[in-house]
Amino acid sequence: MASSSDLSNGETAIRKPNKGPPFKFLVPLIYAPILPLIRIGLRRNPPLRDRLFTAVLAGGFLHGLYLVTDLYDSESK
Repeated sequence: MASSSDLSNGETAIRKPNKGPPFKFLVPLIYAPILPLIRIGLRRNPPLRDRLFTAVLAGGFLHGLYLVTDLYDSESK
């Protein structure tokens, strides 16, 4: 059985079209509403609130960085 990366014998790779939504672009819809909820819900515990808010915000920036680098990587190929 030939793998899709081994196309030396003239076979063509058949790709199934992706019919689902691109979940990597929908992740901000999950963590963006969490940020204000952290600020409101943890009003009485400022150290935990600030650490958790910073961690979620850093995760959002890292996710955005991943998306941008993945986009630039696919365009260069």
